[in-house]
Amino acid sequence: MLITAQDTAVVILSYNGKKWHELFLPLIVAEAPSGYSVVVVDNASTDDTADYIRTHFPGVSLLQIAVNKGFAHGYAEALKQISSKYYVLLSADFEVTPGWFPPLHQAMEQHPQMAACQPKIRYYREREKFEYAGAAGGFKDTFGYMFCRGRVLDEIESDQGQYDDNVEIFWASGGCLFVRAELYHKVGGLDDEFYAHQEEIDLCWRLQNAGYTVGYIGSSTVYHVGGSVISYGSPQKLFYNFRNSLIILLKNEPLRRLVWLFPVRLVLDGVAGLHFMMQGKFRECFTVIKAHFNFYGSLGKWMKHRRQARRLVSAQPVKRSVYKGSIVWQYFIKKTRRFSELNWKPQPLKP
Repeated sequence: MLITAQDTAVVILSYNGKKWHELFLPLIVAEAPSGYSVVVVDNASTDDTADYIRTHFPGVSLLQIAVNKGFAHGYAEALKQISSKYYVLLSADFEVTPGWFPPLHQAMEQHPQMAACQPKIRYYREREKFEYAGAAGGFKDTFGYMFCRGRVLDEIESDQGQYDDNVEIFWASGGCLFVRAELYHKVGGLDDEFYAHQEEIDLCWRLQNAGYTVGYIGSSTVYHVGGSVISYGSPQKLFYNFRNSLIILLKNEPLRRLVWLFPVRLVLDGVAGLHFMMQGKFRECFTVIKAHFNFYGSLGKWMKHRRQARRLVSAQPVKRSVYKGSIVWQYFIKKTRRFSELNWKPQPLKP
């Protein structure tokens, strides 16, 4: 079944998400006249999500996936069946706010080289705080570690208007990701082999390697519950974070950087495992080791993914949103806790 949306399709991936739809879908639907169609993708739920959507939201398009193979696979399957100019990948546990959509759409229209963007993301349960997974836009340091404005490693800031601007970022949160449909498919979309976590970083990196930018729009705000499928701090989340971070480096870094960066990352990940062990967190230490061995065991597959990704690299990939220092050094040695303390600013969006 092919769904032809308006200019924009807001695509909500849902797994046993009825409780979130009861809370959040009414406002999403109410805001739809501002320029988008709503599609709910039921990712093999075991609750009555599909029946609930059909009964209470007959104007919402419903796609059903027979087997749940993770977040990335769910979107990969769904977006093959949706035709529109833009996609907004919106997780079921997000609350939008009145007027959330127009600033994002306007920014995409005004900046044709911007392939994707995200709004400001605040935490649903502590509403004055930024949310861990995206906050005020994601960045990468020189060693490939990811962090956000508003969230440096585990330190989360309160929103006091300090990030109300529109700037270039390195990665946009997959929880509320506005992306050009044509470019999404051109670079291969979300890699469904990731299962979950960091697949949006991989996508944004490939878009930048293809010569496009990624943006943050501070005049749009949404709220995220977080951890509703894979809880924060769980061994499963830790496994995917460590394994997938190695995959995105292998896929997207040029060879001249990989030859020195990979050995450094192996040492740093080893230090992280040792740190867990010294804290008595033996399960977490084992999870780091497990993630590495899983990565090595599938190295042939990931090399194939690298070859596919490198074919898309343009003559001038975008590199403006990379912090040249080490966020790990800043956090643990220099005790940096806020983005503003880095003395480094992202560039404003350019037409």
